Amino acid sequence: MRTDDPSRTTLGKAADENFPVAPFFLPRAWRDDLMAVYGYARLVDDIGDGDLAPGGADAFGLGSDAGPLPLLDALEEDLDRVFDGTPRHPLLRALQPTVRRHGLTRGPFLGLIQANRQDQLVSRYETYDELLAYCELSANPVGRIVLGITGTATPERIRRSDEICTALQIVEHLQDVAEDLRRDRIYLPAEDLKRFHVTEDELARPTAGAAVRSLVAFQAERARALLHAGTPLVGSVRGRLRLLLAGFTAGGLAALDAIAAAGFDVLAGPPKPTKPSLTRQAGAVLLHARKEGGS
Repeated sequence: MRTDDPSRTTLGKAADENFPVAPFFLPRAWRDDLMAVYGYARLVDDIGDGDLAPGGADAFGLGSDAGPLPLLDALEEDLDRVFDGTPRHPLLRALQPTVRRHGLTRGPFLGLIQANRQDQLVSRYETYDELLAYCELSANPVGRIVLGITGTATPERIRRSDEICTALQIVEHLQDVAEDLRRDRIYLPAEDLKRFHVTEDELARPTAGAAVRSLVAFQAERARALLHAGTPLVGSVRGRLRLLLAGFTAGGLAALDAIAAAGFDVLAGPPKPTKPSLTRQAGAVLLHARKEGGS
């Protein structure tokens, strides 16, 4: 049921993510900041995916419902107001105190808009490097914002964060192969489709054949390697932030476990991580962090 609150439907999607967005154990101020950032990021993605109802509450204050590109243009104008005025959209008004309190810069927020503009213009990626460049816009800014909110950004932590965020984006792409294809988008590099002799027609089938499963397993291993490479980030911080970053990392690993448990058939529906798997992976990540970074 729709509501007059223009943020309700957007923020409500947090429960569908692979990991808790703002878990209960964090200080209230951090939870509020993370939800403000999530609301912005989810709004950008919903615009890019065409998931906003034309003229609906989530489009409030953007001044256009002509399509994703005009809405993204309007959103960028409102983003500017976050830094030098009063934004119109309620989710951006909620974001403004977070930006000001932590001295966040415009770049990462703009990157998310640029990624969704790219989605309107680019529907295939020839190489893995091209996909990584897309993730630099679509995923890595979120991790950098989290480090900014918690006051823990260093060049090394940003590098590790980028590895984790890129991995999480690849995992999401694997879960959503069928959904993305319905939007005429493929985030599996063309060079890898050729390597595994997979055609686009095979990606449109209700279940995955052997070649598609092998391709998905290959991409899943790439994501797992990135998550493990980024895990030292967890050990480099302390306290509740360590728990938060462990949860993010564990969410990706648990989703990869779900993909493997499905026999790498992601076409029948997006494999979702279970709570026991998430808990188990979080424990493993925290144990590794304790060994690497100390208690």
